[in-house]
Amino acid sequence: MNQNYNDIIYLLYCAVNGIEPDSVRIKDIDIERLYQLAKYHTVRAAVNIALKSAGVVDNKFDQAYKKALRKNIYLDMERISILSDFENNRIWHMPLKGAVLKDLYPENGMREMSDNDILFDKDKQELTYKIMLSHGYTAEHYGISNHDVYQKPPVLNFELHTSLFDTSHPEPLYSYYADTKSMLLKDEGCEYSYHFSDEDFYVYMTAHEWKHYNSSGTGIRSLLDCYVFLKSKGDTLDFDYITEQCRKLKIEDFEKERRTLADKVFSSENLPDLSENEEKMLMYYLTAGTYGNFDNTMKKALQDQTKSGYILRNMFPNVDYMKRSVKFVNKCPVLYPIGIVYRWGRILVIRRNYLKNIIKAVNKYGK
Repeated sequence: MNQNYNDIIYLLYCAVNGIEPDSVRIKDIDIERLYQLAKYHTVRAAVNIALKSAGVVDNKFDQAYKKALRKNIYLDMERISILSDFENNRIWHMPLKGAVLKDLYPENGMREMSDNDILFDKDKQELTYKIMLSHGYTAEHYGISNHDVYQKPPVLNFELHTSLFDTSHPEPLYSYYADTKSMLLKDEGCEYSYHFSDEDFYVYMTAHEWKHYNSSGTGIRSLLDCYVFLKSKGDTLDFDYITEQCRKLKIEDFEKERRTLADKVFSSENLPDLSENEEKMLMYYLTAGTYGNFDNTMKKALQDQTKSGYILRNMFPNVDYMKRSVKFVNKCPVLYPIGIVYRWGRILVIRRNYLKNIIKAVNKYGK
């Protein structure tokens, strides 16, 4: 593992454990390379906090931290306002993922946020659309998949989920969470605001992470989230229940391996000896970035099919995929053939570089 990876792991360890980094250990850090890696993993704010505690001030890191802090505050304010309208309009709802995890980190702004994810009553989707527009948002993606995307410049982004997973995700994720509402606990003092128990939150964050890990990959922030959550809640969790739920989801092995690795990586100032599988898993996190990468996506897609099979499936994707990809097919599925031609034209005219990368990957990984 190269020094840049060692540096970012060490600084993240310091940040989430409230430890001042050793000045000798960090004096020769390549700040520019560290910044690019931290940006790739969306952990610049946490790294900045660790660096500043040791007296190292870098303008790019500092600006990234301040932007992250401001964005978190804006998102919190907007979420409170929007969910107040949900409550008044009798729309049941629950904040997801980072909106909850960020408050478990030692300092405000340490855990960067790209958006706010909220699960809500899918029977009230049209009403939520009107509420979001009344708050000045534009619907960038609405009624096509299991989540609607709303944006308000310059930095506000909300993803409103009608379900935690949809039929495009591997089973048993979709079926397990088909009736998420039945798992939820009502927030005190509210009629329509809900939350997971700590155990169910951990199971969901693990399932969500596995979905990404198993396809395009996910970055070191996911491993850090696991460590922070367990550091905050670990002694109170019912792991017999967690293990049973993960077994039902077929992610039991992943949960144990990820939990063990997170503890090893972030509970010690010096990375302990890792098994061969742990080293491989850690490198997968370190090289994937926050949202995975194209190479991992193609390896996964091509591992169980031939080159010709992959090409045919992508030339003629199923109707559900086309509904998510082409708006007029979503509105009128009988236009699927026209949508196919439209999709080919869009790729050939607008996304030629993407097509070139696909062809290279098929030749590299296809059978």
